[in-house]
Amino acid sequence: MGILKRWAVRVVWAVALVLVTVVVGRAFESRRLPDLELWHRVAPAREVRAADVTAGFTLADYLAREEEVFSEVAREVSGRIGPRDASVPNRYVSGSVSSPTRQAFDGNRTFERVPAQIRGGALLVHGLTDAPYSLHAVADLLASQGIYALSLRMPGHGTVPAALTSATWEDWMAAVRVGMRHVRQRAGEGTPIYLVGYSNGGALAVKYSLDALQMPDLPKADRLVLLSPMIGVSPFARFAWMMSVFGWVPYFEQSRWLDVLPEYLPFKYTSFPVNAGRQTYRLTTALSDQLRQAAESNRIRDLPPILTFQSLVDTTVRTDAVIHELYDRLDRDGSELVLFDVNRQSRIAPFFRADSADPLPAAPRPYRLTVVTNASPDTLDVIEQTTASGSREMSARPLGLAWPPMVFSLTHIALPFPPSDAVFGVGAPGETTVGLRLGALEPRGERP
Repeated sequence: MGILKRWAVRVVWAVALVLVTVVVGRAFESRRLPDLELWHRVAPAREVRAADVTAGFTLADYLAREEEVFSEVAREVSGRIGPRDASVPNRYVSGSVSSPTRQAFDGNRTFERVPAQIRGGALLVHGLTDAPYSLHAVADLLASQGIYALSLRMPGHGTVPAALTSATWEDWMAAVRVGMRHVRQRAGEGTPIYLVGYSNGGALAVKYSLDALQMPDLPKADRLVLLSPMIGVSPFARFAWMMSVFGWVPYFEQSRWLDVLPEYLPFKYTSFPVNAGRQTYRLTTALSDQLRQAAESNRIRDLPPILTFQSLVDTTVRTDAVIHELYDRLDRDGSELVLFDVNRQSRIAPFFRADSADPLPAAPRPYRLTVVTNASPDTLDVIEQTTASGSREMSARPLGLAWPPMVFSLTHIALPFPPSDAVFGVGAPGETTVGLRLGALEPRGERP
């Protein structure tokens, strides 16, 4: 026993030494990141926290606090930036090509779309580092069908990246509950309401619906619509907290950040704080546990039907988690998973990994599966291959669509943004824009 005890002590010390080495090494490595700017250091003090959201907290209260937050950013960040060339892409510089004021509306703030006659309601929840703008096309589509759409800004988003250094997933969940109560009230009793979640918002949507099964005071959605939902993230995310241990030391302040980049996007942060990654891990871990418990207790059958759109290859979220941790646990008809395959034209196929061929479990499945894929290896034309819930038979239908030239897969952001999007779309040939259109940029050459 004495020998085993000594070896156990040695192993513990060795592991501790490795961890300390990694943490210290990460702190010094972070010194290579660019210097932090005002928008990395100044976080709005009036941002909504979960503790603020009491039973009587309404959307009007939420929007009042949101107004205070944007006033803080205008005063403490934009108002303190010295003279800069307005042609340089910087969202916080007035007149810049990346300024949100150049766009049709300020998509960093909560917005609503109200049809002439309301036939139902929907809450739209954006993703991590995003803003309500990312779901504006979905909101417009819903409103055209008579659905009142509320695209709610999650706490810590739409303002400055520094706001995400302290935001928690509990803050976001509290905001979702405020939004769903408002949508239920705005749509009126007896009408259907939907919960739409993109990326991190997809995780929040599923968790909210699981919470609503046990909390009668929460309005229940009639259907969930998920776009690239963050059901699972990389296991390495659990160690995110270690990267910022020395962040309180001014010399190592960059260690609180994974990326420090120019803020050239009007409606999305490009810099990424360590805390944001930590919160996604905390959220997806809590969601995974809740999904497992709901499946074991058979409560999962009481979830509303789920419609999900997911790219087969997605480096932001885990597609396999969407399939196995969520869909394979469903046990009744009504849900559908739509997967966008990679472009399998034979000329491109040699560049794909072998394990991207068939990530799906064998049929039958407890949900309807639709795969959008090439009609054959010799064409860019695509078809949908559909297998009904509980069936092994697949049917195919031409879509009258084709892969665009030079595109071999859909990215994480490809699903909610149409090609015509003013910021992320490609636009029409010869079309002029008043702001920076990233989807149309095709830079070539060497970096100076």
